[in-house]
Amino acid sequence: MFSAAILLVIMPASALAISSTNFYKEGGEIYDDWDICRTNAAGEDGFFQVYSETEFCPIIVGESLGGNADRAYRIGQQFPTDYPDIHQRAEKIFAFGRDKVRYTSDADQFGFQEFAQNADEVAATIEDEGSAYGDCEDYAVLLAVMYKGAGFRSAIVLAPDHTAALVYLPGYKKANRTLSVNGEPGWVWAEATGGNNPLGWMPERYIGKELGIYEVEDEAITAVEPPDKTPITVTKSGGSTGIHISPFFSVLAMMWLLSLFRRRRR
Repeated sequence: MFSAAILLVIMPASALAISSTNFYKEGGEIYDDWDICRTNAAGEDGFFQVYSETEFCPIIVGESLGGNADRAYRIGQQFPTDYPDIHQRAEKIFAFGRDKVRYTSDADQFGFQEFAQNADEVAATIEDEGSAYGDCEDYAVLLAVMYKGAGFRSAIVLAPDHTAALVYLPGYKKANRTLSVNGEPGWVWAEATGGNNPLGWMPERYIGKELGIYEVEDEAITAVEPPDKTPITVTKSGGSTGIHISPFFSVLAMMWLLSLFRRRRR
């Protein structure tokens, strides 16, 4: 995230294959053609490059920005023309992500406890099928890229058991909380995993907590030369819906608890 292996997954006839990247398998993990591990968020090759409870870099967004910009960015670019008011524009982008993606665990959709999709894979499914499935990091990555395409500053926030998007929207009055990032106020939480959530609703359990926040830059990451590995096909189906905490976020929650315990002992 090298034994060459073909991954065979029995899925319903309606299953779709993700074909926008060339996946391969190494050490039990699935990697794409940017050499990013899709099945693990932690470490240098993890899709979020998580090193601690607040230190991370959501590198997977670079697969859909800059020179890699494709469907998700293009969808974002359509909103300024239709919604010149920036507050309304931000709300419409949020509603698109919230309403077009149905929350589904990676285990139900892919058969892996963790499998991150990039923004263009989710956007392609929405454009081709009318809707897509994903979990919290999929929502966050999609919204962060769409907001960049629409001319906003965006960020990804990492909480003990969750991740979400942020959008820089100073003066927005509908949020239950606004955040300051590096001393700069005006950041609004974009929590799209609930079907009725409005833009700016921040879950109470994260208010006052130490959070990791990474502002997204409109920069691409460079694809590497295709590895000399046998490609595999990752298949997906809709699966069942419902909130599931992935093993990665369970570990992250434990890291937060341990850090709190250490601070209390000092």
